[in-house]
Amino acid sequence: MTNRIITINRMYGSNGRLIGKALAERLDIPFYDKELITLASQENDIPLEELKKVDETRANQWHLPVKDAMQMEPQYHFQPMNDVLFGSQSKIIHDLAEKGDCILAGRCADQILENKCKSIFIFAPFEYRVKNIMERIGREERSARSLVKKMDKRRRSYYEYFTDAKWLDMTHYDLCLDSSKFSQKGSLQRHVNDQIKY
Repeated sequence: MTNRIITINRMYGSNGRLIGKALAERLDIPFYDKELITLASQENDIPLEELKKVDETRANQWHLPVKDAMQMEPQYHFQPMNDVLFGSQSKIIHDLAEKGDCILAGRCADQILENKCKSIFIFAPFEYRVKNIMERIGREERSARSLVKKMDKRRRSYYEYFTDAKWLDMTHYDLCLDSSKFSQKGSLQRHVNDQIKY
């Protein structure tokens, strides 16, 4: 594959999504994050709100959500909507990577594409991320701390369930960056751009 495909995994509150979007603008290539849910909704004729409920989460192994109307559809019997979404997004990720350059955030894209992409992991110290979340969404400190822990746990569980790889094993990423080490986001984007060679 000759296309420039960059995947970004990120700790919650590390500004990974913002960095990915800015890098996409800098490289003038498409950026996909929540857009992948919309594409999956359109391709499978499943209401977007149903898929948003299970985005980047693994199914509860002790409970199938049979109360949800979509789970009662014949094609989804006994298959959690989480798995339906992952399968659909995997196909979409492959298709997007075949069509052209792009940046993909989360959703195990680095493992789905294997060696056909450059993978980045963006992290930052816990306190830095808590402060970001407090400023970004107006959470009180205690609530922000709880949310950061919850989201990191959810992302790790999702990634490791669907890939059998360790989310925090930085040896399988092409580039790992501590976003707190850069005083300006622009300098971080330039650094990523310089380090990811095609």
